[in-house]
Amino acid sequence: MFSAIFIKRPILATVCSVVIILLGIVSIITLPVAQFPELVPPQVTLYAQYPGATPEVIAQVVASPLESQINGVDNMIYMNSVSNGQGDMTLTVTFELGTDPDMATINVNNRVQMASPSIPAEVRKYGIVVKKSSPNLLLIATLLSHDGRYDTIYMSNYALLNVVDDLKRIPGVSDAMIYTSQDYAMRIWIKPDKLAQLGLTPADIAAAISDQNSQYALGRFGNQPTDEDLEKTYIITTKGRLATPEAFEEVIIRTNPDGTSIYLRDVARVELGAKTYSFIGKQDGIPAVPIGITLAPGANAIKVADLVKKQFEDASRHFPDGIKYDIPYDTTTFVRVSIKEVAVTLFEAVLLVFLVVFLFLQNWRATIIPCLAVPVSIIGTFAGLKFFGFSINTLTLFGLVLAIGIVVDDAIVVLENVDRHMEEGLQPKEAAFKAMEEVTGPVVAIVLVLSSVFIPIAFLGGLTGELYKQFAITIATSVVISGFVALTLTPAMCALILKPKGKSKGFFIFRWFNSFFDSITNVYSAGVKFLLKRTLIVVILFLIFVAATARIASLVPSSLVPDEDQGIIMSAMSLPDGASLNMTEKLTDKVTKITKGMDQVRTSLVFTGYNLLNSSNQSNFGAAFVTLRDWEERKAPGKDSFSTARELMGKAWSIPEGQVFVFNPPAIIGMSTTGGIEGYIQNRGSDTPEEMEKVISKYIAETDARKEISSVTTSFSTKVPQYYANIDRNRAKALGVDLNDVFSTMGSIFRNYYVNDFDKSGRTFQVLISAEASYRNRPEDLRYTYVRSKTGDMIPLLSLIDIRLITGPETMERFNVFPAAKITGTPASGFTSGQAIKAMEEAARVSLPGGYTLAWTGSAYQEKETGTATAIAFALGIIMVFLILAAQYEKWSLPFAVVLAVPFALFGAFLSIMLRGLSNDLYFQVALVTLIGLAAKNAILIVEFAVIQHKNGMSIRDAAETAAHLRFRPIVMTSLAFILGCLPLALSVGAGAASRHSIGTGIVGGMLAATGIAIFFVPSFFSVIMRLTSKDDNPQDKDGTKMTKNEKGDLSPTNEGGVM
Repeated sequence: MFSAIFIKRPILATVCSVVIILLGIVSIITLPVAQFPELVPPQVTLYAQYPGATPEVIAQVVASPLESQINGVDNMIYMNSVSNGQGDMTLTVTFELGTDPDMATINVNNRVQMASPSIPAEVRKYGIVVKKSSPNLLLIATLLSHDGRYDTIYMSNYALLNVVDDLKRIPGVSDAMIYTSQDYAMRIWIKPDKLAQLGLTPADIAAAISDQNSQYALGRFGNQPTDEDLEKTYIITTKGRLATPEAFEEVIIRTNPDGTSIYLRDVARVELGAKTYSFIGKQDGIPAVPIGITLAPGANAIKVADLVKKQFEDASRHFPDGIKYDIPYDTTTFVRVSIKEVAVTLFEAVLLVFLVVFLFLQNWRATIIPCLAVPVSIIGTFAGLKFFGFSINTLTLFGLVLAIGIVVDDAIVVLENVDRHMEEGLQPKEAAFKAMEEVTGPVVAIVLVLSSVFIPIAFLGGLTGELYKQFAITIATSVVISGFVALTLTPAMCALILKPKGKSKGFFIFRWFNSFFDSITNVYSAGVKFLLKRTLIVVILFLIFVAATARIASLVPSSLVPDEDQGIIMSAMSLPDGASLNMTEKLTDKVTKITKGMDQVRTSLVFTGYNLLNSSNQSNFGAAFVTLRDWEERKAPGKDSFSTARELMGKAWSIPEGQVFVFNPPAIIGMSTTGGIEGYIQNRGSDTPEEMEKVISKYIAETDARKEISSVTTSFSTKVPQYYANIDRNRAKALGVDLNDVFSTMGSIFRNYYVNDFDKSGRTFQVLISAEASYRNRPEDLRYTYVRSKTGDMIPLLSLIDIRLITGPETMERFNVFPAAKITGTPASGFTSGQAIKAMEEAARVSLPGGYTLAWTGSAYQEKETGTATAIAFALGIIMVFLILAAQYEKWSLPFAVVLAVPFALFGAFLSIMLRGLSNDLYFQVALVTLIGLAAKNAILIVEFAVIQHKNGMSIRDAAETAAHLRFRPIVMTSLAFILGCLPLALSVGAGAASRHSIGTGIVGGMLAATGIAIFFVPSFFSVIMRLTSKDDNPQDKDGTKMTKNEKGDLSPTNEGGVM
């Protein structure tokens, strides 16, 4: 017998447990800490520029060829692109979870090279950037100048030159980006009227700068080979790139016949400015430079955040006087607090389990034995997490909380059996030997059954599989360790610590409890006896419970994961199409003023000119990241993040200039942008953007009529004011004007025309040409611009161009190679994301014409994928329990007596979350899978002993009745310990409470039903199945004689109780 070695050698048993604990402690120190495991699919992002081009042109000539080549790259899920009016195109390719991001980047880059010949030359001139990206925004830091001494251009470039590079080198940082994008640029602000007076064009300016601002390689004097015997060689240098505005002002544009020259300063103003001016960042109303830090896949979020903060602290010592830094947006704050809350719950669960065990065992000697199994199993599980490459996150900690009630079971089974044999007169050591001969099989069976429920789930893929895997492996590891402890340390401690029962009556509370429990046991036994004689009633009641479970399950709404108060709310602001950046700034300033007046708000970070819905720069959009005070300071009603979001939106609704939407961030950071339901309406036909907009408007009107949906919004619009320049091509040719000169001249005036580069502070920056603001504010300013004909005449542009006002899109999006419009839905109050998704799909079937489809992205896509995975996980659990039991009992029929207990646990779980108003999310589904093993465990304890009693000579019905009575106390003890261990999850408050409520409520409700209802039916299931499959209802005992009624009665545990 395996356990005999450790009963004889208790120090060996202790050493084994100590080694397990040491391995666990070392693992705790080195394990990464995060809110979730790696749940966000890897992404590869492409960036391209086509300054001056319309969004439609960029989408057609840049995004479309790239998408056609990239489509179908290995492990791709979907891709989407955004082309905006600033001339930028961003294409994001999303891959299956678990894909190597480096290999994905290489594969995408290879496809980009194949598409390059189809891309316009000017786009290739700027370059197409391909890099792996992380949507997991860790934190946003800001540089501020409270006294206004430094502008954002200086601070942005100070960060670029002195801060960002160090941040990018921190292990675990995927990228550090400066949102303002105000890199230095040598701005050449030309004056078109002066150019026309001098017979010059912008092309002359560009050519002169390109000629005189270049780097030259001249070679060396005396370089080999040479026939002369030279003592030295010399490098030849000359003036290369220009570096200062003063140097650029001296660029010679033209030399006149009289020897005079026209310099750049004569026709333009030169300054060291910014590359773009399309973004404004402010923190609490103070101009700020936001720096976003994204987390690399698999990195320790808390450790990386600490390193980033340390780096900022070190760098701040060298900041110029007047520049400070702050971190107004930090996702790890919620992670830290939620992890701490789960740790507190873990401690509370341990304490409650110990109290329950002490109440039932009623002796500190007996209590300490099963309680030793908890620290060994729980701490040792961390070594398993390290081995499997997991992190310390909410899922693994949830697994540990549930494992507390499970791991104590095996020890209680051993202890209870040792106690029984000691009451028969055996000494502790002999009782331990005898007990282990009997319970080694059941302990191994419990370990195998519980492990068999969870281990197959670890092989599921996708988001659901990753969630289940973390949870399943955690519990399976703890169960295996607890089984090992139950077979080694527990019997050794029983032999050492337990003492024979004395004659003391015990403490009065224990006497009262024993009396009360004896009454409960008698009631239970009577109920079991009643049902054993009424098979038809058992079948009818079972079918009623199954039907009720199915009905309740259909009524419970579904969602991916519950929304949490993360201490942060977000806002998307918009003005009418075409609104300028200045007008948007006025709106964002008003929102900032409102947040300053809310006492639950700590700070607000506002982006002007940024569309949060599609992550692009648009002048009429703004975004805000509002950080709330600590949860401890917001315990008053109406101060949670959800109430705060509603309060802010209500106050901002009165602002007449624009619309303000406020919402909570997504439950899984990086899974979606807004936390809402995100998707795309694809135009698979040839409809124009205007026709697309009509279809989308009709769809949104249809969703407005659905009670499950609060709102559906889209940023797609074709009503943005634009001007169409119609060139009289015949007249241009007649006057000898080249069309390319017309377009390049307009581009040099009304957009940033890239000439070449200059050097500053060891970096390379761009030289950009554009007209002074007064020459490009209005369409009539074209009168100042001239183009030179082939004969040298200066032709006014207005004589060649007809300008008329039109409308068109500010951004064009594509999804999976088709033009598309992004939509964002918000569930109505009292409805879940699953119900809203279903309603949006129904609206699409009703309103979308042929050629249009609705496709999901982000968390909505993952939620749609979870349905089949959950069903597979549940089916695998049931099948594995059945197969393990069939192998153990060597019968195909008997496992049904155990498996049929599972529906009762499901009934309790679904009923509890329905009564509490919760949803069927991934956390609850994890609870359901756990309940399979737990409900089966209770049934196994009854069936296992019923089989033994039947083999010892009892009839099937008597064996079932006696086994139920015999195992009622350990079943209630272990189940109550587990239920109370999970109760802190169901009743918790604070950060992360919603997820704890989901899993805790399901577990507690399911176990109450499994303990309070299922154990009445299991003996009847055993009786029915055995009578249908067994030939002898009353087999002989080992001596060949029938057992008498008195002998059967002797097996009844009338003296069950504690040990002294």
